[in-house]
Amino acid sequence: MVTIDPAHLVGTGGAIGALCRHYLGSAVDVEGFPLGTLTVNVVGSFVLGLVTFAGLDTELLLLVGTGACGSFTTFSSFSFDTVRLWESGERLRAGVNAAANLVGAMAAIGLAWGVVALAGL
Repeated sequence: MVTIDPAHLVGTGGAIGALCRHYLGSAVDVEGFPLGTLTVNVVGSFVLGLVTFAGLDTELLLLVGTGACGSFTTFSSFSFDTVRLWESGERLRAGVNAAANLVGAMAAIGLAWGVVALAGL
């Protein structure tokens, strides 16, 4: 059996996640609201929930969970976007962004748990 260095798994997953984040985030982003960041955070939370609740082996968790989901989701962009909206006077949008990221990510994790439970994994 071939053993792959954990750093290579995380790095490979990270490269995949970063590319997916760029393309998905760019495809759905809109002017005036960071929809791209919200989308990748919610989708990434769902995927991370799936792979975690499904009990994948350590190598797949490193590749998909730590690597891909780690680079796909973005707390720093979410924080920056929220502060930028607040400072530009868009206080309601800043609040909606903060709430949508938190509630959306938690709901996605709950949905992932439900999917895994229903699938019997």
